[in-house]
Amino acid sequence: MLKGPINLLRRYWKVLRSPSRFYSLGFLTVGGFVAGVIFWGGFNTALEATNTEAFCTGCHEMRDNVYQELQGTIHFTNRSGVRAKCSDCHVPHNWTDKMARKMQASKEVWGKVFGSIDTPEKFGAMRRTLAEHEWERLKANNSLECRNCHQFESMDFTRQSPRAVAAHSTDLASGQKTCIDCHKGIAHKLPDMAGVETVR
Repeated sequence: MLKGPINLLRRYWKVLRSPSRFYSLGFLTVGGFVAGVIFWGGFNTALEATNTEAFCTGCHEMRDNVYQELQGTIHFTNRSGVRAKCSDCHVPHNWTDKMARKMQASKEVWGKVFGSIDTPEKFGAMRRTLAEHEWERLKANNSLECRNCHQFESMDFTRQSPRAVAAHSTDLASGQKTCIDCHKGIAHKLPDMAGVETVR
């Protein structure tokens, strides 16, 4: 009963393995290009779908914990109407950094699959570790995601508090510190911060 489909597959495999006798090099080149465009379009569409707020809050671990906290911050509701979604702060915009972050984030699926953060209590117990990993990542990339929206060159020091001006015009301007050094907890509840410097 399966003899017909198996023979058909064998014939296709033979054609794929052998040099082309039926198709021109131009046809194969154009066909390969079209197939590449279709693959790339599908891949990029799937990648962008993983950057949506609906995707990020699709599991209760994120929806019931950190997303609830985000809703009470200036990054969610503000006078200008500009809202940061999860990927704005947690996924770099340029392609190579985005791909590296997506591969790194695939490890985070482990917490979902194996239930290490599936209750508020478990999430709370892991909060400090999860936060520290994110702070380290932002420190290592010079707060790249923050800088996608907040550009040092565009800061108006006359509209900042004296404390902010002092920090931005010295430590940030000289590169001694980056955004995350002072702005931990800007969009989420802080874990137990004993021994960690923060500014809100």
